[in-house]
Amino acid sequence: MILPVVAYGDPVLKKDCEDFTAEELQNIQELVDNMYETMYNANGVGLAGPQIGIAKRIFVIDSVPMFDEGEESKGVKKVFINAEIIEEWGEEWGMEEGCLSIPGIRGEVFRPDNLKIRYLDEKGQEHIEEYDDMNARVIQHEYDHIEGILFTDLLSPLKKRMIKGKLANISKGKVPHEYKMRFPKA
Repeated sequence: MILPVVAYGDPVLKKDCEDFTAEELQNIQELVDNMYETMYNANGVGLAGPQIGIAKRIFVIDSVPMFDEGEESKGVKKVFINAEIIEEWGEEWGMEEGCLSIPGIRGEVFRPDNLKIRYLDEKGQEHIEEYDDMNARVIQHEYDHIEGILFTDLLSPLKKRMIKGKLANISKGKVPHEYKMRFPKA
């Protein structure tokens, strides 16, 4: 089922999310499936719990479309539950990022090149893995969501001032969008 993407300005996007309990994990597959369907419908490469109104530590990614033809195998399609970044290292590099909750706005964000993350999959199995380059970036962006951080929080002060009016319009529902969205109540 395609769920509405929560728009900028909704308090759930700024919450530090809670872990799933063992009991909640028993019935997680439908949520995971809905998150992937919602993400693909919006042409995204990642989607986190807060973006569908759930203040829980879950995100899905599919970075395959971010790789050039012939290099798609370098992409990652996974669900991360109760994730914790253990370590980040390497040179910080900038790239323009966008967000399904903030349509029409992009900005350069600097992130370290590598990370090590601990997480559960949809079957409740724990993994500790390392990622780099584009996969690390997608994971870091989605991980920020479950920590209550938006990519706009990481922009330069000048860029923040430049987009202030656009962000206000998004929070009022005054933004073109091509997928189902939920805007904050006035």
